[in-house]
Amino acid sequence: MKQFSRHAGLTLFLLGGMFLSNAQAQDFRLGSVNVDRVMREAAQAKSAQAKLEQEFSRRDKELQEQGASLKSSAEKFEREAPTLSESQRAARQRQLVDLDRDFQRKRREFQEDLNLRKNEELQQVLDRANRVVRQLADAEKYDLILNAQDIVYVSPKHDITDKVIRALNAAR
Repeated sequence: MKQFSRHAGLTLFLLGGMFLSNAQAQDFRLGSVNVDRVMREAAQAKSAQAKLEQEFSRRDKELQEQGASLKSSAEKFEREAPTLSESQRAARQRQLVDLDRDFQRKRREFQEDLNLRKNEELQQVLDRANRVVRQLADAEKYDLILNAQDIVYVSPKHDITDKVIRALNAAR
């Protein structure tokens, strides 16, 4: 069975809406949520970001210090290289390559760990936001709520992002 793309589904929805009678159209409630804005402005999202910064700040600082030390060592090597013997120069180059490889590995691991934790934290916020959207849909009798990022234009009267953010903040 073929699946419709989001755009095809939206097109079908809009075409179907054209055929609704006036009475049905007046009963139809449409809303949109700007999920990116919710993820930036909701207190839980801000709290998650602060938690991540606290959790990873020590490792980030250590990596910055290690990077600065590596750069300093490389600059020192460049200055001293002309006065070193061939074996000393080769040994120092190997040492710098090993230090750089270790630094790159630690930086890559840090980024992977940070991305994993960030995705975990943001998924929790997104799950809460989705529950709030469903609660709003039920309480206020919405027939359809769309993610505003995939839409070219939404009238402000249909944007319920502020309601979602307020509800999330109240649920803390």
